[in-house]
Amino acid sequence: MTKKKRMMFLLVLSAVIVRTVVGDGVSANNGILSVKYKYAWRERSLSALKEHDSRRQLRILAGVDLPIGGIGRPDAVGLYYAKIGIGTPSKDYYVQVDTGSDIMWVNCIQCTECPTRNSLNIELSRYDIEDSVSGRYVPCDEGFCSTVNGGPLAGCTANMSCPYLEIYGDGSSTAGYFVRDNVQYATVSGDLETTSANGSVIFGCGTRQSGDLGSSTDEALDGILGFGKSNTSMISQLASSGKVKKMFAHCLDGVNGGGIFAIGHVVQPKVNMTPLVPNQPHYNVNMTAVQVGRDFLNLPADVFEAGDQKGAIIDSGTTLAYLPQIIYEQLVSKILSQPPDLSVQTVHDEYTCFQYSGSVDDGFPNVTFHFENSVLLKVHPQEYLIPFEGLWCIGWQNSGMQSRDRKNMTLLGDLALSNKLVLYDLENQVIGWTEYNCSSSIQVQDEQTGTVHLVGSHYLFSGSSMNAPWAVILLWLTILLHCSLH
Repeated sequence: MTKKKRMMFLLVLSAVIVRTVVGDGVSANNGILSVKYKYAWRERSLSALKEHDSRRQLRILAGVDLPIGGIGRPDAVGLYYAKIGIGTPSKDYYVQVDTGSDIMWVNCIQCTECPTRNSLNIELSRYDIEDSVSGRYVPCDEGFCSTVNGGPLAGCTANMSCPYLEIYGDGSSTAGYFVRDNVQYATVSGDLETTSANGSVIFGCGTRQSGDLGSSTDEALDGILGFGKSNTSMISQLASSGKVKKMFAHCLDGVNGGGIFAIGHVVQPKVNMTPLVPNQPHYNVNMTAVQVGRDFLNLPADVFEAGDQKGAIIDSGTTLAYLPQIIYEQLVSKILSQPPDLSVQTVHDEYTCFQYSGSVDDGFPNVTFHFENSVLLKVHPQEYLIPFEGLWCIGWQNSGMQSRDRKNMTLLGDLALSNKLVLYDLENQVIGWTEYNCSSSIQVQDEQTGTVHLVGSHYLFSGSSMNAPWAVILLWLTILLHCSLH
C-alpha cells in the first residue's frame, strides 16, 4: 500500500490518544526534559483555571524521575508544558505535560487545521516523518497496536499504519496514526549534571483535531506528553524491558516556581505511603476523613464513592481540587466562619470570594485530608485561596455541580499537591507525599549501578518572554522519556 493510501486509511478515524513506547536500543541512563508553566508571568483569570480543568480528561502521572518547574503563586497552578526534541535531525516540539494521560502525541504534517501559534507567541510545529531519517510507521499488526486498541484491528494488513483515536470529556478529540522515532532528552550523569541522549519511542502523529484541540489558540500546543497509569504507558514499557523501576515523583514549587519531576527510585526524602485502590484507571487512594482546622467533617461512609469511581484521585494534571457536595459545603462553611465579618461575594457565578487584608495563613484554617495508613495531606490557606482582582477566592470546587464524568468525585489537583514531594511506587502499588522545598533537590538512585544522584529544579528562558525565567520541569527519565496518554 502506498503512503498516500495509508494516510487515507488513517484520516477516516476519529480522535485518539497516543501511547508512548520505548524502542529496542534505548540507553539505560536517567534523562531530563525541560518543562515550562504555561501561565507563568501572566495574571490568571478564575475562568481560565476552571476552563482548563473542564477541557481535559482525567489524567494521571505514570512513572519517571523528573525535576519540574513553575512560577510561584498566584501563577503556580495550571498547564505545564515541556520542550522535547523529536527526529533525526532533532526538531523541537512543545507538548503539554499531563499526568492523567497514558500516551504521547504531536500534531502531524497532514493536519491542515491544527493551530500554528498560541497566546504565548510560541511557533508551533508539525511532525513530518519524511524529515527524519530515524522515523518509521508502526504497522497495525504490530503487538503494540493490538495492545493499544484492545485487540487485533479488523481489516488490518501488514502495510497499514496503526491508527489511534481519542475522544476527551469535553467532546474534543485527536486522531491519527502511530510512528516510531527518536526522542531527545538529557540523561543524568552526576549530581545536578546531565548529558544529551535519545531513545526510540512510539507516539501518535495527529492528523485531525477537533473541539478546543483544533480551534483554541490560547492553550494550543504541539501535542500532549502523558504520564498515566496504563500498562501501555512509557513507564510501564520501560519497566517491562527491565530499564527502570515503576516509580516516579514530582514536586511543584507553589512559592518560588520551578520544581522536580523524576522517574526512578527516590531515596531522600523519606515519604510515608498509602495503598492505591486496585482496579482503578487513575491514581486513586482511600481517603478516610477531612479535617478543617481542628474540626473533622461529619461525612457518610460512602462519600468517596462516585459510581465505579472509588477513593480520591491524585492528579497533578488538574489545576484545582474537586470535592463531593457534602464535603464542599461543610468545608467552605467552616473556612468562612473563621474570620469575623467577612463580606462574601460570588464571582463568575461559582467562585466564593471575599476581601481580606491580613495574612490568610494566620486568619484561615488548614485543610487536612486523612488517608489509609495514617497518611495526611495538609493544604494551607495560601495554597487553597487564590488572589483575584483584590479578592481572595476559594479554590475548592463543588464536584456535585460538575459534568457527569466528574460528578461528586474527589479529585486533588495542583491546588492540593503544590509544595509537596509526591512519590508514585507502581512496583508496590502505593503513593505518598511530604511537604517539601520544591526549589531544592532530591536524591534518586540509579537502579543499574546503585549510585545516588542529586536531581534538582531548573529554569528555562522562553522565546515568548525572554525577560522572565520560565519555570522548567526537568523530566528526569531514569532511562528515557516516559510518555503515555489515557
